[in-house]
Amino acid sequence: MLHITPAPDLPEVKVVEFPAFADDRGYFTELWHADKYAAAGLPDVFVQDNLSYSRHDVLRGLHFQWPNPQGKLVQIIDGVIFDVAVDVRRGSPTFGRWFGLELDARKRRHLMIPEGYAHGFCVLSAEATIIYKCTRVYDAACDASIAWNDPTFAITWPLAAPVLSPKDASALPLSEFPVERLPLYPHAGASK
Repeated sequence: MLHITPAPDLPEVKVVEFPAFADDRGYFTELWHADKYAAAGLPDVFVQDNLSYSRHDVLRGLHFQWPNPQGKLVQIIDGVIFDVAVDVRRGSPTFGRWFGLELDARKRRHLMIPEGYAHGFCVLSAEATIIYKCTRVYDAACDASIAWNDPTFAITWPLAAPVLSPKDASALPLSEFPVERLPLYPHAGASK
C-alpha cells in the first residue's frame, strides 16, 4: 500500500512511499502502480519518463512548462538529492511557497510535483541518478526557468556555490520574469 503525505503548506505536493520487501538478498519495491495512484487520487497517467544523472553540487532548476504544464513524479535511483517544488501559479493562494525534501535512494521516497509548480534539485552525494515520470511530454516552446536563488522564494538550498548549466545560470528572477509566462491557477493543477 502507498503511504502518501501532503507537504506542509503545499498540500498538492505529495511525498509518496512504496513499501519494500527486504531479505538478506536485498529488496524489491514498486516504483509506480497506476491503480494504486488512481485510488490515492494522484495522477495515474504519465506520458514521458526522464532519466537524469548529475555529480556532486550540481543544481538543476527551477524549471516548469507553460502552457502544457508537466506534473512530475520524482524518484531517486542512486544517491541523495535535495528536491524542491515551488508554486508559481498566478492567482494561487500558495504562490511563492516552496517545499524541499531530501530524497535518498535507500529510503524509497518519491515526490509528486503537480502541474504548475517549478521543480529543481541539487546533488548531495558524489553522484545521483533520478528518474521522473511526466504527465505531459516536454514542449521546448513552453519551457521556462526562474533563478534558483530567487529572493522571493528564499529557498534554503543545502549548498552555497552550485554547479549550474548556462540556462540555469542566466534564468531570470521572478521580479523580471514575464507574468504571462507563469502558469495560471487553478487550471495548472487540473490533472488530479
